[in-house]
Amino acid sequence: MNISQRLRFPTKASLRKSLLPALALAAGAVPLPAGTADDKAVTMDKVTVESAKTHTLFMGADISIGQERDLFTVKDVVGSSWVIQVGGQQRVVSTKAGPLNIRITPTLKLTEVSATIADLKSVRGYTEANDPVALRTRSLSQTAVQNADFHAALNQATAVQNGAISATEMGINTRTAGGPGAPPPGTLGPELVHALQTAQQGVSTAAGGVGSDYSMGGQEAHSQGYDGVDVEFEISSTRPLHNPYVVTMTKFHPAGTKEGTVQNLVYAKSLDPIDARPTKVHFVEGGFPFNFDLIDFQLHVYNKGVEVATNVSSKRVELTRDEAFEYVKMEYLGAHKGETLPAVAVMGKLPADLPARLANGSYAGTFYVRVSKDGLADEPYADTACTQKIADPYLMSVVKSIRFKPALELGKPVEGTAAVNLNQLAM
Repeated sequence: MNISQRLRFPTKASLRKSLLPALALAAGAVPLPAGTADDKAVTMDKVTVESAKTHTLFMGADISIGQERDLFTVKDVVGSSWVIQVGGQQRVVSTKAGPLNIRITPTLKLTEVSATIADLKSVRGYTEANDPVALRTRSLSQTAVQNADFHAALNQATAVQNGAISATEMGINTRTAGGPGAPPPGTLGPELVHALQTAQQGVSTAAGGVGSDYSMGGQEAHSQGYDGVDVEFEISSTRPLHNPYVVTMTKFHPAGTKEGTVQNLVYAKSLDPIDARPTKVHFVEGGFPFNFDLIDFQLHVYNKGVEVATNVSSKRVELTRDEAFEYVKMEYLGAHKGETLPAVAVMGKLPADLPARLANGSYAGTFYVRVSKDGLADEPYADTACTQKIADPYLMSVVKSIRFKPALELGKPVEGTAAVNLNQLAM
């Protein structure tokens, strides 16, 4: 597994250093008015909403799977198999096909969706094929079957022998009693002799099998050592996750190898849909060498191929919406130095009833907005020159809730114009 580092994560201190001055300026630009008590209450409610932690910045992981010489981003997980997209078509890559070329790229991610992991346990364990309890159970089950066969054969032999004794005492042959070729009284006919021999052989074989099973049972029930990681946790999310899966990344030291030797194992498993009710998850991931030492364990949660923050995410920092926007702009400017680009909508708090309005055909067309160099829009317009204002208070409120990556001119943020289609907004 190739692991490459894409970004260096800023510490909480450096993050505050870069974000908080801008927020302090913003707060200073909007002083609290000295009005009535009701006015102050409304203002305080607004400040409380604006200061709420709505986003999570965390160290996530982008996963790519190698097919031949190419690497493809993982889009989904089915069972424990990866799903990639090749040439516009989805392809399932089974982990049973053999070793895969997997690249894990640690990446800073910003999200509004966060899941809660409770009672997470990850300890060395046994796969089913190597579980001493399962082995012992199978051994005892086989012994029980052998024992039943032994008693059945013994009963059959007893019945045949009793029948043979009875026939001998009566001096008869099973073919024709007293007929031609009948054996002398006191001897067995050939059929009875064969039946008795077969029954006795069955008793001997069954008894030998039982004895062998009892003697071998202890060896069969002996495990060769830990060969898996037993994972257990509860997961919930205030925002429903309809297509979730988990990816675990484990570092371990193989037994018998040189000190300091570390290997990695990546495991994926699809989950049932997740909502606010805690759902218990338990599985054992295999593929580890016997008696390995567990060094580090990470759990990542994804939904429809997009990683979701959790309370166990690495380097997690909770941000307000304004702090999140400042971070987005900072990353955007750093990634596009010297470039000239138009303004693009990036994030916002859209009204809850907007999807229903869009479904009814409202606001289906494209409109235009002027965007400041800080990424803020003013009013909607019907034309690219922004001369024909759209007099719609609801649409104006939607526009005011959207934040934009500012237009760039040679890498510097400038005022610009952005085209917006609410049906195509990906935020």
